[in-house]
Amino acid sequence: MKNKIFLFAILASLFASCNKKQEETKPEEVKIQFTAYSPEFEVFAEADPFVMNQTGGILSHFSHLPSFLALEKGSVTIRLIVDGNEVSQVLEQPTRKGIYKFELKPLTKGTGKIMYDFKIENKSYQLEIPNVVVYATAEEANEAAAKVVIPGTNTTVFTKEQSWKIDFATDYPKLEPFGQVIKTTAQVQSAPGDEVIVSAKAAGVVQLSANNVLEGKSVSSGQTLFSITSNGLAGNNTVVQFAEAKNNFEKAEADYDRAKELAKDKIVSDKELLNAKNLYDNAKAVYSNMNKNFSSSGQSVKSPMNGFVKQVFIQNGQSVEAGQAVVSVSQNKTLLLRAEVQQKYASILGSIHSATIRTLNDNQTYTLEQLNGKVLSYGKTANSDNYMLPVNLQIDNKGSFVSGGFVEIYLKSMTNSQALTIPNPALLEEQGVYYVYVQVNPELFEKREVKIGGTDGLNTEILQGITEKDRIATKGAMMIKLAQATGNLDAHSGHNH
Repeated sequence: MKNKIFLFAILASLFASCNKKQEETKPEEVKIQFTAYSPEFEVFAEADPFVMNQTGGILSHFSHLPSFLALEKGSVTIRLIVDGNEVSQVLEQPTRKGIYKFELKPLTKGTGKIMYDFKIENKSYQLEIPNVVVYATAEEANEAAAKVVIPGTNTTVFTKEQSWKIDFATDYPKLEPFGQVIKTTAQVQSAPGDEVIVSAKAAGVVQLSANNVLEGKSVSSGQTLFSITSNGLAGNNTVVQFAEAKNNFEKAEADYDRAKELAKDKIVSDKELLNAKNLYDNAKAVYSNMNKNFSSSGQSVKSPMNGFVKQVFIQNGQSVEAGQAVVSVSQNKTLLLRAEVQQKYASILGSIHSATIRTLNDNQTYTLEQLNGKVLSYGKTANSDNYMLPVNLQIDNKGSFVSGGFVEIYLKSMTNSQALTIPNPALLEEQGVYYVYVQVNPELFEKREVKIGGTDGLNTEILQGITEKDRIATKGAMMIKLAQATGNLDAHSGHNH
C-alpha cells in the first residue's frame, strides 16, 4: 500500500511538472502591428489579428508631427472598411496619454483599410492605414500573423512612452545637392557703416560725463558723450578761440547793420556796404562752426548714431590731439565674418554660395540664410604676411554673435551631384565606427553601421549603410543607445498597457 502511495506521488509530481513546462512553453499571444503617417500625426497600432465576427483590440499610439509629442486630448474615430462594409468606434479621450484602446468586430473578411478621424479643438484630421486583412478563422489569422518576421538581431526596443518624454523625431535621409565643404574659423567684425569711430575735432583735455561713456552703454544719436576743453592751455585754446569768434561775429553783425542803415541815406558807398557784409558772412561762418561743436567750456562730443559704446580709447583728464580717436560707437546689427582658407581651395572659392555657422560661446548653429547673410568676396591673391586666402561674409546679428570673437564656419560650394544626407544628431560614433538607428517600427530600432563623407555642420553625407527608404531616428538617438545598454525588452511581445 505504501509503495502504491509513493508511486502515485511520483506520477502526480511528474504530471504537475509537465503541465508547468507546457504553460512555460505556451506560445505568446500573436499581435500585428501597423505604422502610418500623415502631415499631422504618426500612428503605431498593435492589434489582435482581425477575424470575421470576433472582437479584437487595437492599441493605437498617436504622436503629433513634427514634434512627435503624445496626443493628449481630442476625439478619435476608428473605422475598419472592408469591401464597402464598415465598423467603427469613437473615443472622446485617450485611454492613457497618447494611447487610444479600441475594440472592433469585423463583419466581412477580405482586405480593406483602417481610417482614423480626429477632432481636436474644432479641427478635423484624417489618417489611413491601407492593406488591412480580415481573416475568416482565428487559426488562419494567427498563422498569417506568425509569419511576419520582426528583426531581433541588433535591435533595441524604445517605447512610445519613452520617446514622448524626450526631444525625439524620426525621418528619412534626404537626397540633395551636397558639394565640397571647407571647415575653418572666422573672426566676427562690425560691418562697414555699422560702427563709427568718434574723433576729437580739436586739441584739449578730455572731461568725461558721469556714467555716460562706459563700454556697452546704450547711446542715442546726438547724445553728448563727453567734452574736450583747452581752457588753461597756452596755445590752441578753444575757449579763447570760441570767445574770439563770438566777439568777431557780434562786431561784424553790428557793423553790417549800421552800414545798411547808412547806405539808405547814401552816407556809405556800395563798396563799403559790400565789405561790411563780407566781414559779417565770414565771421558768422566761423562762429557757427565753433558754436556747433564747441561751447564756452570746450568741444562737445556727441554720438553720431543710435547704438552702444563699443570701446573707449581715452581716459578722463587725458590730453588729445585734433583727429585722435576717442570712442567707437556700434550698432552690432550687421556683422562681417572674415574667414581664411588654404590656397588648395582657391579653385572652388568662386562657387561658395552658403555656409553653416556655429557659435563657440553657446554652441548654436545657424545657416547663412537664417541670418539673412551673403558671401561678399573672396581673396584671389596671397601676400608675404599671410599665405591664406580670405573669404568675407555678411550676416545680421540675430544670434549671440560678439564682435571681435570667433565662430566655426563651414563654407559650402555649389554642385550638381546628389548625396544622401542625414542630420548630425542622428549619427553616433563608437571607437571610430559610425552608426544610426533605423526604425523597424516606431518602438523598435536597428543599430546599423554607416560610412560617412563630409559634413556641413548640420548634415553629414552617407556613403554606405542606409538608403533613402530607411527611416531613422534623427533626434534622441543617444537615448536609444542608452536604452540598448540597459537591456532590451522582447521585440516580439505586445504591449500590456
